[in-house]
Amino acid sequence: MGIKIVERHGRSLKDKLYIPAIFGGMKTTFTHFKENLGDVSKLKTMQYPEQQPTDITDRYRGVHRLTKWDDGSEKCVACYMCATACPAQCIFIDAEERFDGKAEKRPKQFKIDLLECVFCGYCVEACPCDAIRMDTGIFSFTAAKREDFVVDKDKLMSYERSKDFSND
Repeated sequence: MGIKIVERHGRSLKDKLYIPAIFGGMKTTFTHFKENLGDVSKLKTMQYPEQQPTDITDRYRGVHRLTKWDDGSEKCVACYMCATACPAQCIFIDAEERFDGKAEKRPKQFKIDLLECVFCGYCVEACPCDAIRMDTGIFSFTAAKREDFVVDKDKLMSYERSKDFSND
């Protein structure tokens, strides 16, 4: 029938001790260490955050922002489409009635938990009003407490569009 018998490896004492494999790994490590110690220019380490990456494309998704009308009011109509489309369920909206004639309602609270967000961009695609975007150019953020990663409506509206994103 064409049965192929494969010989198992690792039955000898040399293979069971793993010592030759450990020494082989150490040899590789010390070889790289010696090469890098002699010529530092070959290192592929970036001094982040002082040196920013240069290979980020225009399609890269950064931190969210809420867009505004010319009068400074938010474009968001609190339709919950972004929160519904979010696979991480990290968008929290609380709606209120709107009386300025632009829409029926607006978000009283709009929060995004950036630690839960997977930056998939589904919220941007789902928004019928083009009220949420991910073109701030902010790709890394730090904070001391977890609560600082929950970004509210005022913070989201304060972000501006990055100059690097010239398409649109």
